[in-house]
Amino acid sequence: MSDGQAAAVAGAGTADKAPEVMVAVHEVTRTFGSGHTAVHALREVSFTVRRGQLVAVCGRSGSGKTTLLNIIGGLDTPSSGSLEVVGQEVTRMTERERMTLRRNTVAFIFQSFGLIPMLSAAENVGIPLRITGTQSRARDERVATMLSIVGLSEHAAHRPNELSGGQQQRIAIARALAGSPKLLIADEPTSQLDLETGRQIMRLLLTVVRSEGITALVATHDEALMDLADEVLRLEDGHVVT
Repeated sequence: MSDGQAAAVAGAGTADKAPEVMVAVHEVTRTFGSGHTAVHALREVSFTVRRGQLVAVCGRSGSGKTTLLNIIGGLDTPSSGSLEVVGQEVTRMTERERMTLRRNTVAFIFQSFGLIPMLSAAENVGIPLRITGTQSRARDERVATMLSIVGLSEHAAHRPNELSGGQQQRIAIARALAGSPKLLIADEPTSQLDLETGRQIMRLLLTVVRSEGITALVATHDEALMDLADEVLRLEDGHVVT
């Protein structure tokens, strides 16, 4: 084999091992309203996220963080630009296709936990598995595994109002990851918690993302998570800043 052929083979091997691009955002703009009252939430935002990365999205209130996460998760559509999630162009999807994306590929963790009050912790965690039609035995096993991972196995039968804020957010994390999503989107997941509980939740989130091999985008003001994240994406007035 010639030196050139050997170099080509070596290069191909390196390319094969390159992390897969999970999210590709290209010049995405989102404008609400029109004319002199228009609000430019995002302005030609471009970036990529590779498989297995945890990316912290930070910026002041109103900088465009939530709008960006909603667009990536298929909850909103951009005014212009393009977006791919796991190789699928979200900007060309119908509402039904975006709903399928949210059901099978993307999971969300919100500020307000979003647990159903009349359901137990285990039942809340099992919701994504019921939606996808997972058989009861497999569902119960997965729920038990997720409750164990977040350290709440003994609270499986408790309802949300019987749990602390930190425990409720742990349940929300377990529920989000129960269906083995490829992409996790978390919008200020510790904003309703005190500082120490918030740090515990962030460390747990990082641990679970790593153990489950999930890609994550997390909007946060927590400097501790920014230090732990693989990348930090900063937004300012709808722009990505360095």
